[in-house]
Amino acid sequence: MIGASGAIAGILGAYLILFPRTNVSTLFIFIIIIRIIKVPAVLILVFWFLIQLLNAGTEGGSVAWYAHIGGFITGIFLIKILKPAPVRTYRLN
Repeated sequence: MIGASGAIAGILGAYLILFPRTNVSTLFIFIIIIRIIKVPAVLILVFWFLIQLLNAGTEGGSVAWYAHIGGFITGIFLIKILKPAPVRTYRLN
């Protein structure tokens, strides 16, 4: 399969490492309650990754579940390898 979803999954993996405590706005639907709530990114991304793992062994039609899993894990490893060093600033007196 050819698609960009594996690359997008890689970006999600990198986001997990760079901004795990950032809150993201999420649409929450429960029966008749519909709200936008803020949830830590780590919860959303781990939940998304678990869905990919659970669906990997099933017939997913045109969804490349293993591409999502591989992209996510690759994004985590690459951001650890390629993460730039923090910029140091010096104050002159």
